Amino acid sequence: MEDQKVRLKIGISACFLHPDPARTVFAKKTLQYIEQSMAHWIMAAGALPVMIPSPVADSAPGEVHFDDYADWLDGLVLHGGADVWPGSYGEQPLEERWSGDRVRDVYEMALIRAFVAEQKPVFGVCRGMQLINVAFGGTLYQDIGTQRPQSLVHRDADRYDHNFHQLEVVPKTRLEALLAGTGSYKINSIHHQGIKSLAPGFVVEAHCPQDGMIEAIRHTGAAWVAAVQWHPEFHRAELGTLDDRPLLQDFLTAARAAQTQARTPS
Repeated sequence: MEDQKVRLKIGISACFLHPDPARTVFAKKTLQYIEQSMAHWIMAAGALPVMIPSPVADSAPGEVHFDDYADWLDGLVLHGGADVWPGSYGEQPLEERWSGDRVRDVYEMALIRAFVAEQKPVFGVCRGMQLINVAFGGTLYQDIGTQRPQSLVHRDADRYDHNFHQLEVVPKTRLEALLAGTGSYKINSIHHQGIKSLAPGFVVEAHCPQDGMIEAIRHTGAAWVAAVQWHPEFHRAELGTLDDRPLLQDFLTAARAAQTQARTPS
């Protein structure tokens, strides 16, 4: 019988700060970090968040690999951050400022492959959804405002996580079942890139009702892979935003099943 006291260990992919002479701290070094709210979102459900440092770099000793993390951890969360490099989906940057982070793309795609191979769940947030879509063969709008000027403003630097719009959930999807009875579909919008062509093997679970931009996706095969475009870790009840706890619990239920399977003798 499973020991329910064994806490889930959830890996969070790292954001990267590459060497920058203009930076006053560790200017010549690569920094890896996670945003505090994401760790606290996972902690709120009793799971242990673990940042996954990249094992690939000039300074890496070569003794730890992506599959080691996938074997040890119970699930993977890909969170927000830098743009996805357009070369990851076969395009050139429309502008230099949209060149993204190729190093992080390669790192996170390797994590996805490792966790899927271990039959561990993968959940993406914002950039995480975009990266998942690209990793499985989809493409992105490099800049929504440029390529879809009729769309809403999906990123407002001044309002940041207080830039909201409503969510339209696709009927008969897993997301609709999870959010049944939810009083508000108000979500934050903090992205200027988004899904253009959906990756094969995925379904859309939610749109922005005003412009049709894709807001949630889920893999249809055996792998547990799902993602949302908004930031559930930034939602707070007093703002009247969507109660995202069912999404987190669904992911953690899949992680618990993977943990149980890993601990069951063959």
